[in-house]
Amino acid sequence: MANNVVSKFDTKVQYLKYKVLKEMIKAYDKGDMSGIYVDIPKIISPGPKATMRCCIYKERAIVQERIKMALGGDKSNPNIVEVIDVACDECPISGMYITPACRGCIVHKCKESCPKDAITIVDNKPVIDMDKCIRCGRCAKACPYNAIIDQHRPCVQSCKVKAISMDEHNKAQIDNSKCIACGACVYQCPFGAIVDKSLILNAIDILNNSKNNKEYKVYAIVAPAIASQFKHAKLGQVITGIKKLGFADVVEAALGADITLHKEAHEFKEKGLMTTSCCPSFVMFIEKNFPELKQYVSSSVSPMVETAQLIKRMEPTAKTIFIGPCTSKKLEYRLYKTQGAVDCVISFEELQAFLDARDIELADLEETAINDGSFFGRVFAKSGGIAHDVISIAASMGVNDIKPLAMSGIDECRAGLLKLKLGRATENFFEGMACDGGCLNGALCLHHDMKNIMDIDKYSMSAEHKDIDRAVKLYEQSFDKSGEGFCKQLPEEIQTAKADKDDKTE
Repeated sequence: MANNVVSKFDTKVQYLKYKVLKEMIKAYDKGDMSGIYVDIPKIISPGPKATMRCCIYKERAIVQERIKMALGGDKSNPNIVEVIDVACDECPISGMYITPACRGCIVHKCKESCPKDAITIVDNKPVIDMDKCIRCGRCAKACPYNAIIDQHRPCVQSCKVKAISMDEHNKAQIDNSKCIACGACVYQCPFGAIVDKSLILNAIDILNNSKNNKEYKVYAIVAPAIASQFKHAKLGQVITGIKKLGFADVVEAALGADITLHKEAHEFKEKGLMTTSCCPSFVMFIEKNFPELKQYVSSSVSPMVETAQLIKRMEPTAKTIFIGPCTSKKLEYRLYKTQGAVDCVISFEELQAFLDARDIELADLEETAINDGSFFGRVFAKSGGIAHDVISIAASMGVNDIKPLAMSGIDECRAGLLKLKLGRATENFFEGMACDGGCLNGALCLHHDMKNIMDIDKYSMSAEHKDIDRAVKLYEQSFDKSGEGFCKQLPEEIQTAKADKDDKTE
């Protein structure tokens, strides 16, 4: 059984996170959280020998910190991603490194190539003075044995916006002014020292307080990437499993993607030059690194928010919980511009823990059909999907001059936006996704592999709706005669965000 559970994830770090979340949910369901800091660490690391760290005591201390993250983490830190200090102590400091492959040759091309005289020869072996080294890499290129490498900490290497550095104790630290909450560091840290805050208990509260959907209905909004994630079950079984958790119904975010596509096609017709706004990390990247390009970002909300707004216009008392692959969605749903449409966000990882904590075995369930989104909305999950869609939809509106650029990953986003900034871009529609390959490889996915693309393509082709007409009709019908219809009490943090924004404006 244990091996079957492990196979549901890419890495054992994900599995460790899952185990902590599962035990937390079980304790919460029992109504007794008093012993979680003592009992759960012993369940995860029973001992007497350590299996992951230097000693059983450190293993348990790290689990205790993970429990804090499962409870929502540091409330004073607005970032959804945090560092577990006690878990961050195994990686070497970044820099040029002489490996054992060095033969101690007498040519010493490495020393001769260094422009800063940072290399000396001691006992016929090169030694690098890190205070002088500028990491230009010339020594690595000159070495005939490839014995010199530019060594990076995995978290630093994964962060394309340079938001991660080391503190005075050589622990990773995140600069919130640079971080775009993409979660790349969360997935890439080999020790799981960088973690996303969990909102799973908030989601359970929303479900419990609905009193089996009698006080209000709770809708799960699932990202299109879900079709590529639960390899051990069919999508219809996953939908059934979600409903068994207490949701009144499950709605595809692809429905909101259809509406977003409709809006973006019309917006492009007016502007003639724009970027997408579906990926919150991409939008944050523009805001923090290319502020002069903010004018080109689409005014449309993301498919997650669009779907939630549609639900609440049609049923104002409803609650919505988004289930997806993304860390930044946990940040986006609290932004003022979302107007409180989404009440909570959980990840695919957390969904798996939730299902298993409730002993819901997906493979044993009957299938529930889901047919909200069209082919167009479903392909939003992969890089290039939006660009492909907007060309087709705009063409039906008589707009045929779209020249798209699909940017996959932050490096490609930076290159494409730089061309736009410098006026050298030949394209006029910029689709940006922070994760390589798109949402189907989001940081909080269960699996990250090439098969995900084939799964999404198959899922898209199976859509009952081959165009966005139904979604647009639902969108238009969801407004009342006043043109409104979506109104609710904004969550406290959103009211605070608005107040702060108003203060800054004044």
